[in-house]
Amino acid sequence: MVPMAVGLNAEYYRLAAETAVLHVQRCDGCGAHRHPPRVSCATCGSDVWAWVPTGMRGEIWSWTVTHRITDPAFLAEGAFAIVVVELAEGVRVVGNTIGIPHEDLRIGLPVRIVLDRRSDTTALIDVVPD
Repeated sequence: MVPMAVGLNAEYYRLAAETAVLHVQRCDGCGAHRHPPRVSCATCGSDVWAWVPTGMRGEIWSWTVTHRITDPAFLAEGAFAIVVVELAEGVRVVGNTIGIPHEDLRIGLPVRIVLDRRSDTTALIDVVPD
């Protein structure tokens, strides 16, 4: 599955696919990192910003385990965990867990982001133990 990305979200996914590195916005006015992408900074209001690479490491901030599969493409996988990761840059991203047993999930667990390139314009976030 590939999300229907438009606007700044399309840039976010394209950069991930092209560079194999997760990028987020950084405000040129105050230096604050932000995600999801938006036109102006919530901290200082500046509309001047740049895409910057992340270190692709962080900690689990929250998670959920889904037991009811609604898309037939995922029936064989069974229950899966989706996590919110707070990156070292201070922003939070959502990703799928790989190689982390559900019973080992906990807030503060160190993790690393790996990108799952789905097309020339889209890469999705997978989260692995660090």
